[in-house]
Amino acid sequence: MSTIDTSLTLLKSAAGRVSAANGWMGNAFKGWMPTGLYARALLIMIVPMVILQSVVAFVFMERHWNTVTRRLSAAVVQDIAALIDVYKGYPQDKDRDQIKRIAQQRLGLVVDFLPAGDMPPPGPKPFFSLLDQTLSVQLGRQIGRSFWIDTVGRSNLVEIRIQLDDAVMRVFAQRSAAYASNSEIFLFWMVGTSSILLIVAVLFLRNQIKPILRLADAAESFGKGREAPNFRPRGAREVRRAAVAFLEMKSRIERTMEQRTAMLAGVSHDLRTILTRFKLELALIGDSPEMEGMRKDVDEMSMMLEDYLAFARGDSGEQSQPTDMAQALEELRSDAERHGHTATVAFNGLPVVTVKPASFKRCLANLVTNAARYGKAIAITGQRDHRYLTVTVDDDGPGIPAHLREEVFKPFLRLDNARNQDEGGTGLGLAIARDIARSHGGDITLGDSPMGGLRASVRIPV
Repeated sequence: MSTIDTSLTLLKSAAGRVSAANGWMGNAFKGWMPTGLYARALLIMIVPMVILQSVVAFVFMERHWNTVTRRLSAAVVQDIAALIDVYKGYPQDKDRDQIKRIAQQRLGLVVDFLPAGDMPPPGPKPFFSLLDQTLSVQLGRQIGRSFWIDTVGRSNLVEIRIQLDDAVMRVFAQRSAAYASNSEIFLFWMVGTSSILLIVAVLFLRNQIKPILRLADAAESFGKGREAPNFRPRGAREVRRAAVAFLEMKSRIERTMEQRTAMLAGVSHDLRTILTRFKLELALIGDSPEMEGMRKDVDEMSMMLEDYLAFARGDSGEQSQPTDMAQALEELRSDAERHGHTATVAFNGLPVVTVKPASFKRCLANLVTNAARYGKAIAITGQRDHRYLTVTVDDDGPGIPAHLREEVFKPFLRLDNARNQDEGGTGLGLAIARDIARSHGGDITLGDSPMGGLRASVRIPV
């Protein structure tokens, strides 16, 4: 293998490790990241600002605050060192009045002299005091004598005591002369202005996110078969484009459904007219075994026609409204009992749910009818929580094998082996029921019933 091939292999291996590490880090951070757009946008705004402020504060503290404080402290210590030199060079000034005058008038220091043994014991050092640290370093470097300092006893003065040969020199200096005291003001203004800008940005971002949330709510309502009142394009240009596209899509879907409904209404009218003629002609012919069979065929054709039209029409035209589901389930139980079946009903939670009442009741009625056709006992259970309405219909019939439970939702499909053949049916009952459930934003699933038969579960969002 050549050197180039070896290099390419190494590069590919390194790229693979980098990609794997990137994927691992992405998966690790994904669990900590918020899922909402508003929270993510806030995070995108806040994190860079916090990092920037931290870097600025660190640079300021390290380069400006520390440097200025060191220079100020060094200047004060230099003045004290000069006074000590004057003290040692002019011993004839017994009362040290000249040193005191020079210190106060020229250097801004208050100086007096104490007896030689008047040096306080070393006190506890503050946990963090830049002034205490810098003064200690400068005193040890420039003067080299025993000293004692107090940077916390008085708010605006710093006390320094230095052991001389025959006395203790006590100096009071202004804290502002040895310490960069305006640093806190800078930090306060930096944090304050950043907070104000962040609040303004959050309010602005919230107004920009609102149109997206309204668009999502309108799309969700349309998916559930509900209207979104007072919805119109708002916000930024891209959000307006998305809202306009949604409204155009909604109009096209509604127009297609209206055209299909109008066509089906015409077909229904024509076919019903012909079936009505058949019924009248059969009634005029008279009674005979052959006529009775023809009447049954015409009635069956009429029922099949209604099923076909119901499947094709769906639930178009009906508006969603609050419906008492407990009462609707009770009506289904009464219908099942009138047809000679044993039925029970139970409902948990708030019973009022916004649905298209006629179509949703037809969905549940198809499931109950399907259960009644193959079983003797039926159990209807409703459960409503803060997110979903779930209705289950159980029977004690033969059930449906697991591998055929999705097939039965196909239009015009009738199972011959799994359950008894749907004599006189069209094979559209479950297809119509699922179509209605999906138009409400939900679905229907089939499973095993505790009663030994089939369980049909309808779940729709509330």
